[in-house]
Amino acid sequence: MSNPAPVVDRAPSTLRGATLPKWSPFAFAGGSVVLAVVIGLVAGLDSKIQWGLIAGLLFLVGTYGISARVEGRRQAKDRIATGLVWVAFLIALVPLISLVWTTVARGTKVLDIYFLTHSMGIVTDNQPGGGIYHAIIGSLEQVGLATIMAAPIGVLTAVYLVEYGRGNLSRAITFFVDVMTGIPSIVAGLFILSIMLIFDMEPFGFAGSLALAILMMPVVVRSTEEMLKLVPNELREASLALGVPKWRTILKVVLPTSIGGITTGIMLAVARIAGETAPVLLLVFGNRFINNNPFEGAQQSLPLYIYQQYANSAGANAAYDRAWAASLTLIAFVMILNLVARGIARWKAPKSGR
Repeated sequence: MSNPAPVVDRAPSTLRGATLPKWSPFAFAGGSVVLAVVIGLVAGLDSKIQWGLIAGLLFLVGTYGISARVEGRRQAKDRIATGLVWVAFLIALVPLISLVWTTVARGTKVLDIYFLTHSMGIVTDNQPGGGIYHAIIGSLEQVGLATIMAAPIGVLTAVYLVEYGRGNLSRAITFFVDVMTGIPSIVAGLFILSIMLIFDMEPFGFAGSLALAILMMPVVVRSTEEMLKLVPNELREASLALGVPKWRTILKVVLPTSIGGITTGIMLAVARIAGETAPVLLLVFGNRFINNNPFEGAQQSLPLYIYQQYANSAGANAAYDRAWAASLTLIAFVMILNLVARGIARWKAPKSGR
């Protein structure tokens, strides 16, 4: 028998099984920022965006290099993937923060109770004063009427596609919903405007609601359809096995189970149409005075008010400030709708049994 090969003693690697501390990403980020500032100052780079991009690149390179040396390449790849996600998130966050900061800084100059409770009335665009009360009334009425029309039609269409839709009719509806999802808002406004011209009608608020409803319906259909698909088929089968008719199963089982997601989708669709300007400009026309009747006469809305004030702000700081204040109000309105949608989704989310 041959003698076994001699065992050679090897010193164990001091890096085997080593891991970086939990605070290491923060240290890498801080060091990258400091180094990027130094490089920017030395190179004479004035743009802070360039500094940020250099810091992000240094963070990724430094994270991979140090992690590969200490933890191995496999863990380094995992850290670099996580780092890419965070860098992409921060890059996407920069314009959002810049937008909110600029709007708040400029919009708070004239935003007060007087601004929210008065209309433009006899105030000209180059004079201080005036407010957005008439625009708030118009937006609430136009968006509210659009929601009353679009939400039931969208939900019922989604119920048909998920529960009953078969054959050519279902495929045709799905195709047209997809087409309507990408339709420009100006096209919806031109469609309603062509009908108004046929009947020789003057601009009025409800016409804008019709165009907004056209834009809102496909969003409601798509969001409701996805929510209905998430309802387990076992619930439907159990109800049908007990002899419950299908329409009653949908009404008592399917819709209550997905009501949170459906409501969230409707609220997000409302937020999507709240900022539309083009169809309102064509159909509602704008009004400096308060008009509480959306079925007669021109009305105002917040997006249209912002456009008109900014368009007429040349040499007039008052109109410029009013445009920014109205923008801040509109952003707050959309933010409230999103918070309400999230609250409803959490409230109606299924609770785990204890």
